[in-house]
Amino acid sequence: MTTTTTKTTPRMLAHYRDKVVPALTKDFGLANPMMVPRLTKIVINMGVGQAVQNKNRIEAANKELTAIAGQRPLIRKARQSVATFKLRQGYPIGVAVTLRGPRMWEFFDRLVSVAIPRIRDFRGLPNKLDGRGNYTMGLSEQSVFPEIQLDKVEFVQGMDITFVTTAGTDQLGLALLTHLGMPFRNQASTRN
Repeated sequence: MTTTTTKTTPRMLAHYRDKVVPALTKDFGLANPMMVPRLTKIVINMGVGQAVQNKNRIEAANKELTAIAGQRPLIRKARQSVATFKLRQGYPIGVAVTLRGPRMWEFFDRLVSVAIPRIRDFRGLPNKLDGRGNYTMGLSEQSVFPEIQLDKVEFVQGMDITFVTTAGTDQLGLALLTHLGMPFRNQASTRN
């Protein structure tokens, strides 16, 4: 008996191919669909500043980021010693994970459709990119993700999520992320 496994295309990747590529090709007058910017990776970083005093914080952040991202994160260590913070070189101070491929698209889908709507008093994300079409957003707590069980949260921990694109310009990067469904604030509300 032979079994065949079929890989399903993530929903957000199908949306990118079917809707976003034609829309951006038309909007920016791109001659070739390969010129359309794409999302290359998502980097999730949890800086655990209290890890120097309490080693359990790194383990808790590692476990929670594994549940959120679906892959084991790397433990980041201090590059240099800082006496005022009682920090020595080589101490673990954070965890980070880089998502690519189908796992990246599935995380993006969960973030946009499930996690961001669960943020309390949410009025839209700021639409400031880094000058090269990449975007970084911060979350103040990990409990907005459904994978985190609230009764088992030991420490409230924030995170930074960076979306790396091939856009090259902020205008193309913002258009890409907007078409993918990122809930940015309106342009008029940011001027006031």
